[in-house]
Amino acid sequence: MLSAPVHQVMGRSDRWHKSGARMTERFDCHHCEDSLFGRKYILREERPYCVACFEALFASTCEECGKLIGCDCKDLSYKDRHWHEACFHCSRCRGSLVDKPFAAKEDQLLCTDCYSQEYSSRCQECKKSIMPGTRKMEYKGSSWHETCFICHRCQQPIGTKSFIPKDGQNFCVPCYERQYALQCVQCKKPITSGGVTYREQPWHRECFVCTACKKPLSGQRFTSRDEFAYCLGCFCDLYAKKCAGCASPISGLGGTKYISFEERQWHNDCFNCKKCSLSLVGRGFLTERDDILCPDCGKDI
Repeated sequence: MLSAPVHQVMGRSDRWHKSGARMTERFDCHHCEDSLFGRKYILREERPYCVACFEALFASTCEECGKLIGCDCKDLSYKDRHWHEACFHCSRCRGSLVDKPFAAKEDQLLCTDCYSQEYSSRCQECKKSIMPGTRKMEYKGSSWHETCFICHRCQQPIGTKSFIPKDGQNFCVPCYERQYALQCVQCKKPITSGGVTYREQPWHRECFVCTACKKPLSGQRFTSRDEFAYCLGCFCDLYAKKCAGCASPISGLGGTKYISFEERQWHNDCFNCKKCSLSLVGRGFLTERDDILCPDCGKDI
């Protein structure tokens, strides 16, 4: 920012009273009231100030040397801080920053070279400094120039698009799918994340469903029949034998115990005497038509 324009009164301003007598009009400093005739002055808000008063009242103090920035000097400012032109230099190499790009760090001004050497990130790809003010891409603590952040396979910029890291390299999603992704045995599309394996074949989680009800089986207990997967509910409804006692399915899964006799099956808890309800598991029993009886209840048969 340039200093305020300095003016100089070269003569006196005269005016005439109505009486005809000539009078001299005063032109004084607004602050000290000394005459400004024949002296340099500065206008501020249409009020004249002598140079000394203007500098004492309004001049900025240089951040570097601590002296006032006089009216005859250029005042360079940045974020409400001011410098003489000769004092506006890099805090590290002392090179002039006048009309040059610079960066600020902890109240210090640095030229771009010094800033990049001291503080800038290094590009993971080209190993060069990422200059202040330039766009950079970051991932897991590493940084890239925007033009260096490219797919390892197709060499196209990734930018803000989705990507997948693999063995220290970054791939755009289409290239990763073509080169590495397994294909779901059900839908034949690539599996880019997650997935499940059944009978050594890959599936999307959403594709691995019960053959009957189509509910997802991932994370659920299931069984199979003829290489088809079923949730326990559907398997029991379709294939499990029915308990002769309660008529509910006997899954036989997970170590479930049951009793089998003459092509009939019972849950362990259901294998009881028809009359007295005594458990017959591990005991002798008698039959009367479809009923089973303990020896005591079967005496009178």
